[in-house]
Amino acid sequence: MDRRRMTAIGVVLAAAGLTAAVTLPSFAGDQGTPNAGGTDPRATGGVAPEVVDALSRDLRISRDQAVRRLTAEQQATGRLARLRAALGNDYGGAWLSGDGSTLNVAVADPAQADRVRAAGAVPKQVDRAVTELDAAKSRLDSVGRQASPAIAGWYVDVATNSVVVLAQPGAESRARRWAASSGAPAGAVRITTSREQPRPLFDLVGGDPFFINDAGRCSIGFSVVGGFVTAGHCGRVGDRTTGFNQAQQGVFAASSFPGDDWAVVRTNGQWTPQGVVNDFNGGVVPVNGSTEMPAGASICRSGSTTGARCGVVQARNATVNYPEGTVTGLTRTDVCAEPGDSGGSWISGDQAQGVTSGGSGDCTVGGTTFFQPVNEILQRNNLTLVTANGQQDAQPQTSTRLRARTAGSVR
Repeated sequence: MDRRRMTAIGVVLAAAGLTAAVTLPSFAGDQGTPNAGGTDPRATGGVAPEVVDALSRDLRISRDQAVRRLTAEQQATGRLARLRAALGNDYGGAWLSGDGSTLNVAVADPAQADRVRAAGAVPKQVDRAVTELDAAKSRLDSVGRQASPAIAGWYVDVATNSVVVLAQPGAESRARRWAASSGAPAGAVRITTSREQPRPLFDLVGGDPFFINDAGRCSIGFSVVGGFVTAGHCGRVGDRTTGFNQAQQGVFAASSFPGDDWAVVRTNGQWTPQGVVNDFNGGVVPVNGSTEMPAGASICRSGSTTGARCGVVQARNATVNYPEGTVTGLTRTDVCAEPGDSGGSWISGDQAQGVTSGGSGDCTVGGTTFFQPVNEILQRNNLTLVTANGQQDAQPQTSTRLRARTAGSVR
């Protein structure tokens, strides 16, 4: 293994399961009580005001309409639970109308229609009970590995009393032959043309682990448009990365070490950069800018080995003499860190500060840890920090130290 990857807080050779499993205190501070300062939930039918606001925005309805819809849906689910038990094998599924005000219930036996009406729902006569639809879908599932990439997926659609198979334009006949090979009843399967091309979606979160060439492990620093920043000693340009879940993630597009200790990973379309940092206490904290804090300021870091740890900034513009060479312009702290935390996030309040470089000691006895300031990484690579509030700040002012420096070693 390249010796540079053993540097200080560098990379650990580990499987995904070796990341720290302990629960650590949140560094987000006192989050306050739920809905602190917000609208009284009683004014929104007991529903969190944030949910009402989101529904109003995305469904393009008023807040009052959103509350009424949520109330109607809650009442409908109560009626449906009782109806489903009463209908037994004649139950054909249920769905709400477009505005959520009407509960439709499918029945395979027309004699059950009056029971549905008595419960306040609208009966719909169908040929197949929902158990038959589920059985047909199970047959499709059994041959799922043989499905063409041109088939986006399949699902039970109770409103049409069928199992819908989504096929890209031109692939409908192929999808029909595939469905027939499963043994599912032809009348229960409906082929629909669709341009959907689903893919897994994962979030890029500061502090989360990632793996380099399926071997070394480091931590994500901060999300930027197109990927994330981390430590330079974690990988060379061209090294490939996988995420916390071992899914293909991206490639090192830029890397500088020694001299500096920063890197940029460009990620594929499966990963969505998020302006947050893992607090390793079951949640995340927002990143809303990158204003640099002075010496003496409190600071916290997040890393995939030791989670969230806090302390104070001791000095800026520090030079560290690693075995591989010196790195200048780092920030010195009294926060502990351990192998695998490299590249992880440093944050003060909601302001991004840097990515973990190296240090001495550990989180049992304490230690000293250095980080590469994030603003230099953003400036040198013309990157835009992804923030939780969605606002893109102007590039931070270039420091005197950075203006005076040469380009450094970029790998």
